[in-house]
Amino acid sequence: MQKASFLKVGHAPTLFAAFLYFDLSFMVWVMLGPLGVQIARDLHLSSAEKGLMVAVPVLSGALLRLVLGVLVDHLGPKKAGMIGQLVVLAGLIGAYIHGVTSYGEVLILGVILGMAGASFAVALPLASRWYPPEHQGTALGIAGAGNSGTVFAALFAPTLAQYYGWQNVLGLAAIPLAIVFVVYMVLAKDSPTCPAPKRFADYLTVLKHKDTWWFMFFYSVTFGGFVGLASSLTIYFNEQYGLAPTIAGYFTAGCVLAGSMVRPIGGIIADRIGGIRSLSTIYLIAGVLLIIISVGLPSPWLAFVTFVLAMLALGMGNGAVFQLVPQCFRNEIGVITGLVGMAGGIGGFYLASSLGYSKQVTGDYQVGFIVFGALALLARLSLTIVQMRWRNTWGAAHLSAAKV
Repeated sequence: MQKASFLKVGHAPTLFAAFLYFDLSFMVWVMLGPLGVQIARDLHLSSAEKGLMVAVPVLSGALLRLVLGVLVDHLGPKKAGMIGQLVVLAGLIGAYIHGVTSYGEVLILGVILGMAGASFAVALPLASRWYPPEHQGTALGIAGAGNSGTVFAALFAPTLAQYYGWQNVLGLAAIPLAIVFVVYMVLAKDSPTCPAPKRFADYLTVLKHKDTWWFMFFYSVTFGGFVGLASSLTIYFNEQYGLAPTIAGYFTAGCVLAGSMVRPIGGIIADRIGGIRSLSTIYLIAGVLLIIISVGLPSPWLAFVTFVLAMLALGMGNGAVFQLVPQCFRNEIGVITGLVGMAGGIGGFYLASSLGYSKQVTGDYQVGFIVFGALALLARLSLTIVQMRWRNTWGAAHLSAAKV
């Protein structure tokens, strides 16, 4: 019954366009991670430099999400997405033609690729505004499954780089992006219920809402863990277990696939039992698994299984957080998505860069994983602080048909 109800509302072509745009953008966003072993070899990078190289696109994407979030509310999601896609295409084509020959140029490219990561602030409002509160978890879970684009990067980038060189992979990546841009232009449509644009100063008022900061923290753990691992695991499996770049990419792809494909499931479960109950379990599982990983498991296959389980938890957490966000901030969904998405990217930047720095300073990755695992457990504890207030205010049964 619920499935039939979902299919009768909303706008399926826009939901598909949002997913596709998100998917290919994420493929490009984390591409420096799967290419990291080859880039580091050619440019002679240290562990800390490798960590920063894969972390810069994540940080850039985090900051640009706020920019695109504002554009979404002023221009509409569709136009904001057009701008973001054109910037990324221009950056990839420019890097391919000019070439990337130094560490500084890699970092500049990473900043440009951040615009692809900022697609989050467009794709989710584009889909969200077409669906009622009781279907937000499902709709945003489907749109957010574009996280799966990180699988394509891990699966194909190292192999293509082995045969054609990593510089040429930058040019090859522009081809599917151009195709998706055309599909997006044809299928995507702004919802007729889009709120009227506000003054920029009005957006700052959302930061005065304490729940904004809670959502930013919660998403910095779930999405930060997901994208931080997606960007770092190819290098991790290569350095920790001596796997060839292509094999390390396959291991990474398996881990990322697990986390990305369950995002809709996380949203659906949150729709059924409430986002708070879902996240309470998810944070506990993710925190424990990350701490287990920190000890340095004896075989790559054992590490792979543990990472898959951790990514399953984090991926479901991404869907659960965004089952809650639109209920609290229905009229400010564009800017709140930008802010929460920015926090998620910052969490990913911290994890990716801290793993590289931990390896550089201590010789292993243990400290980086322990600290992030502790953050997940802290998020679990924090839910007990806010859950009663949420259920008695904006999440009260008489105010919303959705479960909190």
